[in-house]
Amino acid sequence: MLTFARPATRTLGFIVLLVVVLLSAGASLLLGSRSIDMTSVLDAVFSRGTGSVEQMVVLDLRVPRTIIGLVAGAALGLAGALMQGLTRNPLADPGLLGVNAGASLAVVTAIAFFGVTAPSGYVWFAFGGAALAAALVYAVASGRSGLSPLSLTLAGAATTAVLTSFITLILLRDLDTLAQFRFWSVGSLVGRDVSTVATLAPFLIVGSVTALLLGRSLNLLALGDDVARGLGQRVGLTRIVAGAAIILLCGSATSLAGPLVFVGLVVPHIARRFVGADYRWILLWSMPLGAALLVIADTIGRLIAPPSELEAGIVVALIGAPVLIALVRGNKAVTR
Repeated sequence: MLTFARPATRTLGFIVLLVVVLLSAGASLLLGSRSIDMTSVLDAVFSRGTGSVEQMVVLDLRVPRTIIGLVAGAALGLAGALMQGLTRNPLADPGLLGVNAGASLAVVTAIAFFGVTAPSGYVWFAFGGAALAAALVYAVASGRSGLSPLSLTLAGAATTAVLTSFITLILLRDLDTLAQFRFWSVGSLVGRDVSTVATLAPFLIVGSVTALLLGRSLNLLALGDDVARGLGQRVGLTRIVAGAAIILLCGSATSLAGPLVFVGLVVPHIARRFVGADYRWILLWSMPLGAALLVIADTIGRLIAPPSELEAGIVVALIGAPVLIALVRGNKAVTR
């Protein structure tokens, strides 16, 4: 397994990742069902166009979905790494806190009972539902024995099952809601309002900074709760702060692009393969890895069967599943 042990090598690798992110963003602007050359893209981006069809495609369609893909992918990658460190479970996903189920139930409610039809109208419903679901999971998990990785996992699974049953109940009774919800639930960057990125920016910034500052704390938690306490770590406070960061990151990303569950699962494994078990670097690397993965998946989805396209959530699963299987088998991350 190739692992960058020296900080200088890890820093260089991180810079290479940033270049990959830029290249993936450039490919997202260039490629699609309609072929657009580099000159037209540059003219459109720097407002030198003349209102041509190419300029409209780039500015109105590809730029928004590229920006949202970069932001949502980075947030999900970081949230996934944080979740795996928090629970000490290499197969944990941000959805384990019930974030995706809470957001989905809120969106279904918005469609069925409030008549919301535009994806841009789902944003605050999804964010609020994600936050409330995660808060419920934490409340259930914080029983008499206190918060622990096992109680958090069990509470998340139980809450997700309950919320999913309510979603199914509403959808079975209202086929019109089902028709609208299914496009959002698969996870897609199509038809999203890029202005929501600015609206959610404060939550994303606070969540990202908080997560990155928790790297050392996660390294101590990996040694076990008793050892972490012996080294001066406030384990309970760390879990609460980490959970809040996950809610901010995953809630914002789900609001932007729908429940893209696989990004937060596979990205930390890719980062761990190169930087080892140090969560200070895993968290840092997970942001550009998540951004690149989601944007590349969205671009591939446009090219598979033009003029139709596959949603990014489907392509991420198709790409991520074999990668995750290979990484888990190679790293033996899951013990038998």
